[in-house]
Amino acid sequence: MSVATVKSKAITAVPFDRPLDHLLAGLAYIDLRVRWAVARARAFGLDPDDEFRGLYISDAQVDGLLGYEVGHNLWPHANGQAAELADWRPALAEARRQWQARAAASRAAGLELPLDRLVERFGLDDLEVDALLITLAPELDPRYERLYAYLQDDVTRKRPTVDLTLNLLTDSFADKLALRRRFTEDGRLIQSRLLVCFADGAAREPTLLAHYLRPAARLVEHLLGHAGVDDELLPQAELISREQFPRYLGDHSDLPPGMVEKLTAVSVANPFFAFIGGHGVGKKEAALRLADAVGRPLLRVDFIAFAAREGGALEPLQLAWRDGCLAGAVLYLTGWDKALDEDGRAQPDLFKLLLDYPHPVVVATTVYWQPSQRHLRRPFFPVQFDAPEYEERLRLWRYYLAEEAAISSPTTADLEAVANQFYFTPGQIADVAASAHDMAQWRGENLTETLLFAASRAHSNQKLSNLATKIQPRYQWDDIVLPEDTLEQLREMVNTVRQRPTVYGEWGFERKLALGKGLNALFAGESGTGKTMSADIMAGVLGLDLYKIDLSSLVSKYIGETEKNLNRIFTEAATSNAILFFDEADAIFGKRSEVKDSHDRYANIEISYLLQRMEAYDGVVILATNMRSNLDDAFTRRLHFIIEFPFPEAADREIIWRVNFPEETPLADDIDFTVLAERR
Repeated sequence: MSVATVKSKAITAVPFDRPLDHLLAGLAYIDLRVRWAVARARAFGLDPDDEFRGLYISDAQVDGLLGYEVGHNLWPHANGQAAELADWRPALAEARRQWQARAAASRAAGLELPLDRLVERFGLDDLEVDALLITLAPELDPRYERLYAYLQDDVTRKRPTVDLTLNLLTDSFADKLALRRRFTEDGRLIQSRLLVCFADGAAREPTLLAHYLRPAARLVEHLLGHAGVDDELLPQAELISREQFPRYLGDHSDLPPGMVEKLTAVSVANPFFAFIGGHGVGKKEAALRLADAVGRPLLRVDFIAFAAREGGALEPLQLAWRDGCLAGAVLYLTGWDKALDEDGRAQPDLFKLLLDYPHPVVVATTVYWQPSQRHLRRPFFPVQFDAPEYEERLRLWRYYLAEEAAISSPTTADLEAVANQFYFTPGQIADVAASAHDMAQWRGENLTETLLFAASRAHSNQKLSNLATKIQPRYQWDDIVLPEDTLEQLREMVNTVRQRPTVYGEWGFERKLALGKGLNALFAGESGTGKTMSADIMAGVLGLDLYKIDLSSLVSKYIGETEKNLNRIFTEAATSNAILFFDEADAIFGKRSEVKDSHDRYANIEISYLLQRMEAYDGVVILATNMRSNLDDAFTRRLHFIIEFPFPEAADREIIWRVNFPEETPLADDIDFTVLAERR
């Protein structure tokens, strides 16, 4: 084949009709390089008529190999021995120039070229582009498998090796040695996971030159116009295109006013964001709206699943990094907590990878995180997503329940009650509203407060049941017999919980609080006087779950263990929307004595720790004790309610005897409840 034949196929500088035509034109240029290689091979030793070529090495071939100097092997180095090969270099240069001219004309005409974007996003030079196309050719046209086998003198070697790729790029041994580093782990093509460099499974300790090269499967699909993520990342990663944003976002926002504008204002500096907050507070929505504002798709990645993989998270995160760059996406990484050590420091290799990402990065975490600023090299913004306050929760309840108004319309009082007593995030409110409607539809009922509360309890954190005993409320006010002043105090506790929106919101007392808006109480009295039953009734009236914790079981003789046990309880309770009932409170709240040894000192520390966690808890905490006199006055002064449960008098005991027998129970006529009541 003559070079003149190639020249006659010159490409004029007119735009391509399709992005795929640009890729095919690039492969046509690579085809010219393959033809050049075939011409060199035939000129310097490869006999196409040898039917056993590639299956054995003859003595004549060995003698020929011994006759070459270092680097002047079989055919790659022309060494000036064939004048007809000299015209190939300008022909190759002209073919590339014409290909690039058409690409420039296409860009000017507004045609987006995937290969063009690839070059830009990964900073590839011409040689790296050629290497990509060389490895891509067999993926699109199987005839290149046979051509590569021919050039490698081995019918089994159908993919290009590093050696063949270098030989297709140059016929200079010095240049080949210089280009060799492009295919090491530090090379841009390999490091960015655009190319995979792998050894033949049958070979033992092969040289780098003997390694095969292939393009990443995701790269091939990207160049063919199919956006997505690597199969190895599924289902833990999702590429959300801008066309899909309306389906995810809708016309409603759960974000605080001004949040999107603030995110957009700083996004011009290609920032690194840490979105901090629990489930359902709007972190995903904020990431989507940020991506929409900067005109990019969003690549969502579940880091928790990556961290659990054998081999760690680095390799899958590198694939996500590559796929995000291919798509030009904002990278949104959930579960970043798993990347942090006990001191809140991120794993260096993972952090560096994210810092090198060329587009905005968002990591979502439930704990506050602030890396060292001097190592960032880009703006860093920690953004706190707080759970909504009562007024916002009420607004969200009205919004999400209005979407299903055809089923029923809860009263304002119903919504106010559920908004007050359940500290849900926007995402949780949406979930609970949907569940409540499903319950109503299944039962064929209107959506009542009872169903709203049932759905709310179902969506509250249930993990506390692993640490405490969950009590199903079953009693009502008529079932308990207590002095009137005790009952009045219990009802006052219930009203205190119900009136929190008025006191803290309308009356402005929330601004005066340094800690939580919870309610702490002490129930003091002998066993069997109604402490647990009263907590049961309160939970039922308020529509909340009740968890009973034996405080004596949490107290440990080992220093620091008691605090750890209490921390687990309150950590899970924070999202449980439950009443905590600590029984046997005197196990830890005895009289504070003088500090005589380290155990006395740490006992006081345990007490202080529990008081701090109680005061920070937004729900109801009830402590029960049999020995009121043993409690320290300094402790009791920090409680909202102290309710005494006296041992019942004879008249009260008679009532208790009577109410504890169900109506269906057959009773003899001669049962004397008065006599029974006189016996203590």
